Amino acid sequence: MTASGEQWKDEAVSVVDYDPAWPGLFAAEAALLEAAIGQWITGGIHHVGSTAVPGLAAKPVIDILVGVDGLDVSRSCIDRVAPLHYVYAPYRTEEMHWFCKPSPSHRTHHLHIVPTGSQRFADELAFRDYLRAHDDRARAYAAVKQELARRHRHDREAYTEEKGAFVLETLVLAGRRP
Repeated sequence: MTASGEQWKDEAVSVVDYDPAWPGLFAAEAALLEAAIGQWITGGIHHVGSTAVPGLAAKPVIDILVGVDGLDVSRSCIDRVAPLHYVYAPYRTEEMHWFCKPSPSHRTHHLHIVPTGSQRFADELAFRDYLRAHDDRARAYAAVKQELARRHRHDREAYTEEKGAFVLETLVLAGRRP
């Protein structure tokens, strides 16, 4: 299923306190994804984003990163994850196949199918791992996100873009950028 038309209305940005149920929600989804697209997975299924960092406030959306050999060879995954209620949303198509679940207007999961050898794949894991290892940086990120959610409650794109500077600074600290 592909997002289009009326269905593609963003819900409001909301940052909530960490929920200890998030890792279990990821694990359940990872098992479903492994069964559906396991033959294409070359770099594992990873819980990324803020819900993957214990104690970190986050939008209550489970971000999942799946590593594949390439976007062309993994195009079949688009149809394979549709029965799991993932909606394909052509976003940054040169970097990934991106999906939301169950709909763009109410998201519980984001799925990023990304080439394992890409910068995006490595950066997603490095950012998560740095926040997991550095509580002070995770707390600073929570403050940034809460402020941006307040300012951009009805503009997800602005919320995401304005987090970019913090993410880049963190990738520098993690040794991923000069």
